[in-house]
Amino acid sequence: MLKIIAIVVAVAIVALLGYAATKPNHFRVARSTVIKAPPEKIYALIDDFHKWGAWSPYEKLDPAMTRTYGGPASGLGSTYAWSGNGKAGAGRMEIIEAAAPSKLVTSLDFTKPFEVHNKAIFTLVPEGEATRVTWAMEGPSPFLFKVMDVIFNMDRMAGKDFETGLASLKAEAEK
Repeated sequence: MLKIIAIVVAVAIVALLGYAATKPNHFRVARSTVIKAPPEKIYALIDDFHKWGAWSPYEKLDPAMTRTYGGPASGLGSTYAWSGNGKAGAGRMEIIEAAAPSKLVTSLDFTKPFEVHNKAIFTLVPEGEATRVTWAMEGPSPFLFKVMDVIFNMDRMAGKDFETGLASLKAEAEK
């Protein structure tokens, strides 16, 4: 009986790893919302890392998190590094593309709980009196992340955070 259970477990693990291997080598998670504010007002909240505390869901993960800002106060070359508890981890962002008021791209480098190098992309498209804001993250998907995605579903986990952040950004911009 123990031998049969071991074979079933081994087959399940092989199936999981085989399925993970079929996943793409690149991932993208994106969420959008419409905010009743001009792009310029919204852009000012995302191109200055000092203002992220008002809307980013990640800022609330660890109230004791240490934050370090560098480069210009906002825009291209502005940096933000953090180090916090297990949920917040540690990492650094830098604005690497700034096309006000329509697009902002950051390099997003995590060092803890594990090393990851992605991009976060914000696009702002006017829609009449409002603006459609899309927050996306994309990057490479090494095999370990593919396995984690099968188990935890990265799109659902990060997407939920993006939805929360966009709702907070909307509330802040519509004040």
